[in-house]
Amino acid sequence: MGKILEVKNLHVHYGMIHAIKGISFHVKKGEIVTLIGANGAGKTSTLQTITGLVPSSEGEILYNGKRIEKVSGYKLVGMGLAHVPEGRRVFSSLSVYQNLLLGAYTRKDKKEIEDSLEMIYTHFPRLKERRNQVAGTLSGGEQQMLAMGRALMSKPEMILLDEPFSALDLYLRDKMQEELMLHLEEFPGQAIMVSHSRDEIYRFAEEVIMLQEGKVIGQGETKEVFRQPKNRQAAILTGCKNIAKAKKLGEHSIFIEDWGLELTMEREIPDKLSAIGYRAHDFV
Repeated sequence: MGKILEVKNLHVHYGMIHAIKGISFHVKKGEIVTLIGANGAGKTSTLQTITGLVPSSEGEILYNGKRIEKVSGYKLVGMGLAHVPEGRRVFSSLSVYQNLLLGAYTRKDKKEIEDSLEMIYTHFPRLKERRNQVAGTLSGGEQQMLAMGRALMSKPEMILLDEPFSALDLYLRDKMQEELMLHLEEFPGQAIMVSHSRDEIYRFAEEVIMLQEGKVIGQGETKEVFRQPKNRQAAILTGCKNIAKAKKLGEHSIFIEDWGLELTMEREIPDKLSAIGYRAHDFV
């Protein structure tokens, strides 16, 4: 499949702070990709740079083969890029309906805009119930629904979601995840999602990109990255806390030096083994 988005050797500075340090990745047609990393790893800065909110200091960003580092944010929306920033940013003095219409400001097709509204109301029925209510009086979960709905009203080819379920209680988080999953199943485009939750990553993403201090420390197919991370930092990000030094004894056997324990494994042991980690769900 063709590459819709390509990020090449991207660098971002905030004054003297070097926030993004030469990261590269791509998103293929129809793919859902997740960025994961600790606070300050550069996840939000990456999304903001792609959507023109933060300038890059070096590197290239290509969208459908065209460089977009110098393209303004509103033009990117017209090109099919939509961004749902962290923090439920809605126009608090406007109604739900007005907020949604603002998401379609680059579109001229009135009939299709009405169809998009009905689609949003179908996926987020609470917004239809509250369509005349001032957005600032909505609950946190409802504002998050509105922020997503407004982005989808632009009829995007690619949507960037920054912590879409943050600060929601468990019930609302599960509800929002179900609704977003239903929409993404019908969504014909691509998505990049920032998340701290390994459960969300495993549920939504086909590809995962791991960031640490502005650098990519691991990337690939989600299940494979979780199954066999390439380094200790990547293992920790996948939820592996029990990590010990180990060495290969044979094709299917290892010696765990920290524990003084020899183990036999079903799968073949890689030659470059230096450590082994266990998660609770690895045991039956």
